[in-house]
Amino acid sequence: MIDRRALLATAASLTALPLWAQTDDWPQKPLTLVVPFTPGGSTDILARVLSQKLGDALGKSVVVENRPGAGGSIGAELVARAAPDGYTMLMGHIGTLAVNKTLYVNLAYDPLTSFMPVSQIAAVHNLLVVHPSIPARNLKELIAYAKANPGTLTYGTGGNGSAAHIATVALADAAGIDLVHVPYKGTAPAVTDLLAGRISMAFTGAPVLLPHIQAGKLRPLAISGAKRLATLPDIPTVAEAADLPGFEASQWYGIVVPAGTPATIVARLNAEIRKGMSAPENVERLAKEGADIIVNAPDAFGNYIAAEIQRWGALIKRANIKPD
Repeated sequence: MIDRRALLATAASLTALPLWAQTDDWPQKPLTLVVPFTPGGSTDILARVLSQKLGDALGKSVVVENRPGAGGSIGAELVARAAPDGYTMLMGHIGTLAVNKTLYVNLAYDPLTSFMPVSQIAAVHNLLVVHPSIPARNLKELIAYAKANPGTLTYGTGGNGSAAHIATVALADAAGIDLVHVPYKGTAPAVTDLLAGRISMAFTGAPVLLPHIQAGKLRPLAISGAKRLATLPDIPTVAEAADLPGFEASQWYGIVVPAGTPATIVARLNAEIRKGMSAPENVERLAKEGADIIVNAPDAFGNYIAAEIQRWGALIKRANIKPD
Protein backbone atom coordinates (compact mmCIF):
# COMPACT_ATOMS: atom_id res chain seq x y z
CA MET A 1 0.00 0.00 0.00
CA ILE A 2 1.28 3.44 -0.89
CA ASP A 3 2.04 5.58 2.15
CA ARG A 4 0.14 8.81 1.56
CA ARG A 5 1.92 10.49 4.45
CA ALA A 6 5.23 9.88 2.73
CA LEU A 7 3.91 11.23 -0.57
CA LEU A 8 2.63 14.42 1.01
CA ALA A 9 5.81 14.92 3.02
CA THR A 10 7.94 14.40 -0.08
CA ALA A 11 5.91 16.87 -2.12
CA ALA A 12 6.19 19.46 0.62
CA SER A 13 9.94 18.98 1.16
CA LEU A 14 10.80 19.13 -2.54
CA THR A 15 9.12 22.45 -3.12
CA ALA A 16 8.58 24.06 0.27
CA LEU A 17 10.20 27.47 -0.27
CA PRO A 18 9.20 28.12 -3.91
CA LEU A 19 5.63 27.01 -3.28
CA TRP A 20 4.98 29.55 -0.57
CA ALA A 21 5.99 32.25 -2.99
CA GLN A 22 3.88 30.79 -5.76
CA THR A 23 0.73 30.00 -3.77
CA ASP A 24 0.41 32.90 -1.37
CA ASP A 25 -1.84 34.62 -3.90
CA TRP A 26 -3.60 31.48 -5.12
CA PRO A 27 -6.20 31.35 -6.61
CA GLN A 28 -6.02 33.96 -9.34
CA LYS A 29 -8.78 32.56 -11.57
CA PRO A 30 -11.90 30.36 -11.38
CA LEU A 31 -11.52 26.71 -10.41
CA THR A 32 -13.08 23.74 -12.19
CA LEU A 33 -14.69 20.88 -10.30
CA VAL A 34 -15.10 17.93 -12.67
CA VAL A 35 -18.06 15.64 -12.04
CA PRO A 36 -17.50 12.44 -14.03
CA PHE A 37 -21.21 11.68 -14.33
CA THR A 38 -24.34 13.21 -15.81
CA PRO A 39 -26.22 15.98 -13.97
CA GLY A 40 -28.85 15.01 -11.44
CA GLY A 41 -27.13 12.20 -9.54
CA SER A 42 -25.66 12.24 -6.03
CA THR A 43 -22.18 13.18 -7.28
CA ASP A 44 -23.55 16.20 -9.08
CA ILE A 45 -25.72 17.28 -6.15
CA LEU A 46 -22.79 17.17 -3.72
CA ALA A 47 -20.51 18.98 -6.17
CA ARG A 48 -22.91 21.89 -6.48
CA VAL A 49 -23.26 22.20 -2.71
CA LEU A 50 -19.48 22.21 -2.32
CA SER A 51 -18.78 24.54 -5.24
CA GLN A 52 -20.86 27.32 -3.71
CA LYS A 53 -19.18 27.14 -0.30
CA LEU A 54 -15.69 26.71 -1.72
CA GLY A 55 -16.14 29.56 -4.17
CA ASP A 56 -17.25 31.88 -1.39
CA ALA A 57 -14.27 30.91 0.75
CA LEU A 58 -11.67 31.28 -2.01
CA GLY A 59 -13.13 34.42 -3.54
CA LYS A 60 -13.24 32.79 -6.98
CA SER A 61 -16.02 30.90 -8.69
CA VAL A 62 -15.88 27.11 -8.77
CA VAL A 63 -17.37 25.86 -12.03
CA VAL A 64 -18.95 22.39 -12.02
CA GLU A 65 -18.17 20.58 -15.27
CA ASN A 66 -19.93 17.28 -16.04
CA ARG A 67 -17.76 14.85 -18.03
CA PRO A 68 -19.60 11.49 -17.96
CA GLY A 69 -18.60 8.20 -19.52
CA ALA A 70 -16.93 4.83 -18.84
CA GLY A 71 -18.02 4.58 -15.22
CA GLY A 72 -16.53 7.96 -14.42
CA SER A 73 -13.17 7.13 -15.98
CA ILE A 74 -13.34 9.81 -18.69
CA GLY A 75 -13.71 12.64 -16.21
CA ALA A 76 -11.15 11.15 -13.84
CA GLU A 77 -8.58 10.82 -16.62
CA LEU A 78 -9.20 14.43 -17.60
CA VAL A 79 -8.29 15.57 -14.10
CA ALA A 80 -5.33 13.19 -13.84
CA ARG A 81 -3.85 14.80 -16.97
CA ALA A 82 -4.62 18.38 -15.92
CA ALA A 83 -1.96 20.82 -14.78
CA PRO A 84 -1.14 20.26 -11.09
CA ASP A 85 -1.82 23.86 -10.15
CA GLY A 86 -4.92 23.52 -7.96
CA TYR A 87 -7.34 24.86 -10.55
CA THR A 88 -8.77 21.48 -11.58
CA MET A 89 -10.38 19.13 -9.06
CA LEU A 90 -12.25 15.84 -9.32
CA MET A 91 -15.37 15.00 -7.38
CA GLY A 92 -14.26 11.43 -6.96
CA HIS A 93 -16.28 8.66 -5.43
CA ILE A 94 -16.31 4.96 -4.68
CA GLY A 95 -16.43 4.12 -8.40
CA THR A 96 -13.77 6.38 -9.86
CA LEU A 97 -11.38 6.08 -6.92
CA ALA A 98 -11.88 2.45 -5.82
CA VAL A 99 -14.01 0.22 -8.05
CA ASN A 100 -12.47 1.23 -11.38
CA LYS A 101 -9.00 0.16 -10.27
CA THR A 102 -10.09 -3.49 -10.52
CA LEU A 103 -12.92 -3.14 -13.02
CA TYR A 104 -10.92 -1.68 -15.92
CA VAL A 105 -7.89 -3.64 -17.07
CA ASN A 106 -6.37 -0.73 -18.99
CA LEU A 107 -7.45 2.15 -16.77
CA ALA A 108 -5.85 5.37 -18.00
CA TYR A 109 -5.19 6.61 -14.47
CA ASP A 110 -4.28 5.12 -11.12
CA PRO A 111 -6.37 6.26 -8.13
CA LEU A 112 -3.35 5.90 -5.85
CA THR A 113 -0.68 7.62 -7.93
CA SER A 114 -2.44 9.92 -10.42
CA PHE A 115 -3.99 12.10 -7.72
CA MET A 116 -3.33 13.86 -4.46
CA PRO A 117 -6.21 13.25 -2.03
CA VAL A 118 -7.65 16.43 -0.52
CA SER A 119 -10.58 15.39 1.66
CA GLN A 120 -13.49 13.04 1.81
CA ILE A 121 -16.78 14.94 1.46
CA ALA A 122 -19.68 12.71 2.37
CA ALA A 123 -21.19 9.27 2.48
CA VAL A 124 -24.49 8.80 0.67
CA HIS A 125 -26.51 5.79 1.65
CA ASN A 126 -28.08 3.71 -1.09
CA LEU A 127 -31.83 3.27 -0.89
CA LEU A 128 -33.41 0.09 -2.18
CA VAL A 129 -36.64 1.07 -3.92
CA VAL A 130 -39.10 -0.80 -6.10
CA HIS A 131 -41.78 0.27 -8.52
CA PRO A 132 -45.23 0.00 -6.84
CA SER A 133 -46.18 -2.78 -9.26
CA ILE A 134 -43.66 -5.13 -7.61
CA PRO A 135 -45.48 -7.36 -5.08
CA ALA A 136 -43.03 -6.88 -2.21
CA ARG A 137 -43.72 -4.72 0.85
CA ASN A 138 -40.36 -5.35 2.51
CA LEU A 139 -36.92 -6.72 1.73
CA LYS A 140 -37.66 -10.25 2.93
CA GLU A 141 -40.63 -10.41 0.57
CA LEU A 142 -38.50 -9.08 -2.28
CA ILE A 143 -35.85 -11.73 -1.66
CA ALA A 144 -38.52 -14.44 -1.53
CA TYR A 145 -40.04 -13.15 -4.78
CA ALA A 146 -36.63 -13.09 -6.47
CA LYS A 147 -35.92 -16.66 -5.42
CA ALA A 148 -39.32 -17.82 -6.66
CA ASN A 149 -38.91 -15.93 -9.94
CA PRO A 150 -35.19 -15.98 -10.77
CA GLY A 151 -34.04 -13.62 -13.50
CA THR A 152 -37.27 -11.59 -13.62
CA LEU A 153 -36.46 -8.63 -11.36
CA THR A 154 -34.54 -5.90 -13.19
CA TYR A 155 -32.56 -3.08 -11.64
CA GLY A 156 -31.21 0.09 -13.20
CA THR A 157 -27.90 1.79 -12.52
CA GLY A 158 -25.68 4.47 -14.00
CA GLY A 159 -23.69 1.81 -15.86
CA ASN A 160 -21.64 -1.35 -15.48
CA GLY A 161 -19.27 -0.97 -12.58
CA SER A 162 -21.07 2.08 -11.20
CA ALA A 163 -21.45 2.44 -7.44
CA ALA A 164 -25.10 1.40 -7.65
CA HIS A 165 -24.19 -1.66 -9.72
CA ILE A 166 -21.57 -2.79 -7.23
CA ALA A 167 -23.91 -2.19 -4.29
CA THR A 168 -26.71 -4.22 -5.89
CA VAL A 169 -24.33 -7.06 -6.74
CA ALA A 170 -23.21 -7.03 -3.11
CA LEU A 171 -26.84 -7.28 -1.99
CA ALA A 172 -27.67 -10.06 -4.46
CA ASP A 173 -24.51 -11.91 -3.43
CA ALA A 174 -25.34 -11.65 0.27
CA ALA A 175 -29.02 -12.62 -0.21
CA GLY A 176 -28.37 -15.37 -2.75
CA ILE A 177 -30.71 -14.00 -5.42
CA ASP A 178 -30.55 -13.53 -9.19
CA LEU A 179 -31.23 -9.99 -10.46
CA VAL A 180 -30.98 -8.63 -14.01
CA HIS A 181 -28.83 -5.55 -14.47
CA VAL A 182 -29.96 -2.79 -16.85
CA PRO A 183 -27.16 -0.23 -17.25
CA TYR A 184 -27.90 3.37 -18.23
CA LYS A 185 -25.71 6.35 -19.07
CA GLY A 186 -26.43 7.93 -15.71
CA THR A 187 -28.52 7.64 -12.56
CA ALA A 188 -31.16 10.12 -13.70
CA PRO A 189 -32.28 8.15 -16.78
CA ALA A 190 -32.35 4.94 -14.73
CA VAL A 191 -34.70 6.56 -12.22
CA THR A 192 -36.85 7.91 -15.05
CA ASP A 193 -37.37 4.38 -16.39
CA LEU A 194 -38.02 3.06 -12.90
CA LEU A 195 -40.75 5.65 -12.38
CA ALA A 196 -42.29 4.54 -15.68
CA GLY A 197 -42.24 0.90 -14.60
CA ARG A 198 -39.80 -0.20 -17.30
CA ILE A 199 -37.52 -1.70 -14.66
CA SER A 200 -38.36 -3.25 -11.29
CA MET A 201 -36.02 -1.65 -8.79
CA ALA A 202 -32.98 0.41 -7.98
CA PHE A 203 -30.43 0.48 -5.17
CA THR A 204 -28.77 3.84 -5.52
CA GLY A 205 -27.95 7.11 -3.75
CA ALA A 206 -30.73 8.47 -1.55
CA PRO A 207 -30.73 12.13 -2.74
CA VAL A 208 -32.05 11.36 -6.22
CA LEU A 209 -34.72 8.98 -4.87
CA LEU A 210 -36.10 10.82 -1.86
CA PRO A 211 -38.43 13.21 -3.77
CA HIS A 212 -40.07 10.27 -5.55
CA ILE A 213 -40.45 8.32 -2.33
CA GLN A 214 -42.03 11.31 -0.63
CA ALA A 215 -44.39 11.66 -3.59
CA GLY A 216 -45.44 8.02 -3.24
CA LYS A 217 -44.10 7.05 -6.67
CA LEU A 218 -41.50 4.57 -5.40
CA ARG A 219 -41.63 2.13 -2.50
CA PRO A 220 -38.57 2.12 -0.23
CA LEU A 221 -37.57 -1.21 1.30
CA ALA A 222 -34.18 -0.74 2.93
CA ILE A 223 -31.18 1.53 3.42
CA SER A 224 -27.59 0.41 2.81
CA GLY A 225 -25.94 2.16 5.75
CA ALA A 226 -25.22 0.99 9.27
CA LYS A 227 -28.02 3.19 10.63
CA ARG A 228 -31.43 4.40 9.49
CA LEU A 229 -31.97 7.74 7.77
CA ALA A 230 -33.40 10.56 9.85
CA THR A 231 -35.61 11.46 6.89
CA LEU A 232 -36.99 7.91 6.63
CA PRO A 233 -36.86 6.55 10.18
CA ASP A 234 -39.30 3.72 9.42
CA ILE A 235 -37.12 2.25 6.67
CA PRO A 236 -34.79 -0.41 8.11
CA THR A 237 -31.21 -1.04 7.13
CA VAL A 238 -30.51 -4.03 4.90
CA ALA A 239 -28.89 -5.73 7.87
CA GLU A 240 -32.10 -5.33 9.88
CA ALA A 241 -34.55 -6.03 7.08
CA ALA A 242 -33.03 -9.23 5.75
CA ASP A 243 -31.06 -10.66 8.67
CA LEU A 244 -27.77 -9.85 6.96
CA PRO A 245 -25.61 -8.65 9.85
CA GLY A 246 -22.77 -6.35 8.90
CA PHE A 247 -24.09 -5.54 5.44
CA GLU A 248 -23.15 -2.03 4.38
CA ALA A 249 -22.74 -0.71 0.84
CA SER A 250 -22.94 3.05 0.91
CA GLN A 251 -21.39 5.41 -1.61
CA TRP A 252 -18.67 7.82 -0.57
CA TYR A 253 -17.32 10.96 -2.21
CA GLY A 254 -14.22 13.07 -1.97
CA ILE A 255 -12.03 15.64 -3.67
CA VAL A 256 -8.73 14.81 -5.34
CA VAL A 257 -6.40 16.91 -7.49
CA PRO A 258 -3.69 15.95 -10.00
CA ALA A 259 -0.55 14.38 -8.55
CA GLY A 260 2.13 16.98 -8.06
CA THR A 261 -0.23 19.72 -6.94
CA PRO A 262 1.63 21.89 -4.40
CA ALA A 263 1.16 20.73 -0.84
CA THR A 264 0.28 24.24 0.25
CA ILE A 265 -2.63 24.33 -2.20
CA VAL A 266 -3.79 20.88 -1.06
CA ALA A 267 -3.69 22.11 2.54
CA ARG A 268 -5.65 25.27 1.67
CA LEU A 269 -8.29 23.30 -0.22
CA ASN A 270 -8.56 20.81 2.61
CA ALA A 271 -9.06 23.54 5.20
CA GLU A 272 -11.73 25.35 3.19
CA ILE A 273 -13.56 22.16 2.21
CA ARG A 274 -13.67 20.92 5.80
CA LYS A 275 -14.94 24.27 7.00
CA GLY A 276 -17.54 24.64 4.24
CA MET A 277 -18.93 21.11 4.35
CA SER A 278 -19.12 21.18 8.16
CA ALA A 279 -21.24 24.33 8.17
CA PRO A 280 -24.49 23.58 10.07
CA GLU A 281 -26.67 24.50 7.09
CA ASN A 282 -24.85 22.00 4.87
CA VAL A 283 -24.98 19.25 7.47
CA GLU A 284 -28.71 19.79 7.91
CA ARG A 285 -29.45 20.14 4.20
CA LEU A 286 -27.56 17.02 3.16
CA ALA A 287 -28.90 14.97 6.05
CA LYS A 288 -32.37 15.59 4.65
CA GLU A 289 -31.13 14.14 1.36
CA GLY A 290 -29.68 11.01 2.94
CA ALA A 291 -26.05 12.10 3.11
CA ASP A 292 -23.65 12.20 6.05
CA ILE A 293 -20.86 14.80 5.95
CA ILE A 294 -17.45 13.15 6.37
CA VAL A 295 -14.32 15.30 6.11
CA ASN A 296 -10.78 14.27 6.93
CA ALA A 297 -7.09 14.92 6.35
CA PRO A 298 -5.48 14.16 2.95
CA ASP A 299 -3.47 11.21 4.24
CA ALA A 300 -6.51 9.69 5.99
CA PHE A 301 -8.53 9.96 2.79
CA GLY A 302 -5.71 8.40 0.78
CA ASN A 303 -5.49 5.44 3.14
CA TYR A 304 -9.27 5.00 2.97
CA ILE A 305 -9.15 4.91 -0.84
CA ALA A 306 -6.49 2.19 -0.72
CA ALA A 307 -8.57 0.09 1.70
CA GLU A 308 -11.70 0.46 -0.45
CA ILE A 309 -9.82 -0.70 -3.56
CA GLN A 310 -9.02 -3.93 -1.76
CA ARG A 311 -12.55 -4.37 -0.40
CA TRP A 312 -14.49 -3.90 -3.64
CA GLY A 313 -11.83 -5.47 -5.83
CA ALA A 314 -12.49 -8.82 -4.14
CA LEU A 315 -16.23 -8.61 -4.92
CA ILE A 316 -15.64 -7.56 -8.53
CA LYS A 317 -13.39 -10.56 -9.10
CA ARG A 318 -15.74 -13.00 -7.36
CA ALA A 319 -18.80 -11.75 -9.26
CA ASN A 320 -16.84 -11.44 -12.53
CA ILE A 321 -18.18 -7.94 -13.13
CA LYS A 322 -17.13 -6.47 -16.47
CA PRO A 323 -17.32 -2.87 -17.71
CA ASP A 324 -19.50 -1.76 -20.63
